[in-house]
Amino acid sequence: MIGMWLSKKSNGFFLFNPLLVGMLLGIFTLMIWGKLTHMDTAAVYTKYYLPGGNLIFWFLNPATVAFAIPIYRVSKVFKKYWFDIIVICFVGGFISLALIQLVCKAFGLSTASTASMLPQAATTAVAMPIAAGVHGVPAITAMACILNAVVIYALSGILIKYLGLRKISPVATGLGLGSAGHTVGSVKALQIGKVQGAMAGVSVLIISLAMDILVPLYAHLFM
Repeated sequence: MIGMWLSKKSNGFFLFNPLLVGMLLGIFTLMIWGKLTHMDTAAVYTKYYLPGGNLIFWFLNPATVAFAIPIYRVSKVFKKYWFDIIVICFVGGFISLALIQLVCKAFGLSTASTASMLPQAATTAVAMPIAAGVHGVPAITAMACILNAVVIYALSGILIKYLGLRKISPVATGLGLGSAGHTVGSVKALQIGKVQGAMAGVSVLIISLAMDILVPLYAHLFM
């Protein structure tokens, strides 16, 4: 509510994005509660936040499946570009894995931390079990996915405006927002147009499938 109020008062200023504000307020609340109860933040998260947070995470599954509705509505567009979409998601997914590993290596992150970062292109509900399967830490993966989505949602309006992305193919715009911002990016795409929203939903599903296949293979070959 506070985030929505700030966003409205600031005419949608990207730093007052409701998701970003909500996340920061949540972290601040956990830290303050930890100080008051003399508990570290991780213990507060596990004892007080996680029981209710797990319920929210559960809703990610039906929310992702619900993207089948807008996809069905523009099925003609999907049938026309299905091969291009699949190739883009798989090739882009592989490139993202290589870039993530290079960045993690540059910052000296451990193998477990790197493995946790690899699946972040997938939606959170899919990325967490993938991370566990390659000996990563699902909690780190969830944070990376959420932060990734929040940043994309916050900056997408600026990028679309100043890079002239509205003039580019709506299919490409939707694929970019969905593959980069997951479900949250798809919401932003849906605000732009039906085709963009549907293509974003398609990319969320396909990039998640691509990560499910590519991450274990990549981890086995290069880590």
